[in-house]
Amino acid sequence: MKRIDRNEDGLINDIDYVFTEDGLIDWRKMVKAKHLVPNKDRTSETDVTKLKDYQLIILLGGIKELAQIRGYTDVNYTVTSPSSDYVVATCTMNWLPNYETEGRSITFSAIGDATPHNTNSFARNFLGPISENRAFVRCVRNFLKINIVGKEELGGDNAPTLTNTSQSTGDNSMDVREMLQSVMNEKGVTFEKIKDKLVKEQYEGAEGLESLSGISKLKVFELIERIKKAKSK
Repeated sequence: MKRIDRNEDGLINDIDYVFTEDGLIDWRKMVKAKHLVPNKDRTSETDVTKLKDYQLIILLGGIKELAQIRGYTDVNYTVTSPSSDYVVATCTMNWLPNYETEGRSITFSAIGDATPHNTNSFARNFLGPISENRAFVRCVRNFLKINIVGKEELGGDNAPTLTNTSQSTGDNSMDVREMLQSVMNEKGVTFEKIKDKLVKEQYEGAEGLESLSGISKLKVFELIERIKKAKSK
């Protein structure tokens, strides 16, 4: 059994860390290539070393590995089901202290949800576990400031559409964009600000955006989280 030894800075002794110019750990560059795959909705390139972050997907194994390297004491989930086809999970992790947090332990949480709208045909039967995995992935990604989306956060091209008397039979993707617009209105964020931000981040097609409908569902979920966090600090 291998023993994990950490030094006075909270770092594992036999790990080769990558650092930023500011001396902080570059957790994005700590992701091994074997844990990255191309986002086929964004690129036809198969060599992950040639792709930008928005063209990549990080696998769950990579998220777990980063969490272990960073170090945490426990993970807790709060799961609720507002309706029979909607599950929301909050993942709360207690992170070990290190030099980046000035020797303080940090508690950090994130939310993940799952519905038949944002899962594929198989995963819709496991909304609870899917929402927990999404919450875990987002908790680790957001805490370590990694902007590559996790595979667990994707719904897939074959995500089913609910059709009943209370649901529209059309494209339900507008639901999440309406959520984004609601958050923007609440926080005073204009579409122009969103577009400028996406252009700066080199989001594909950002310069030609004329409305929120041109933004992918995956990016919409990310923007909702970012706006909420930025305005709550």
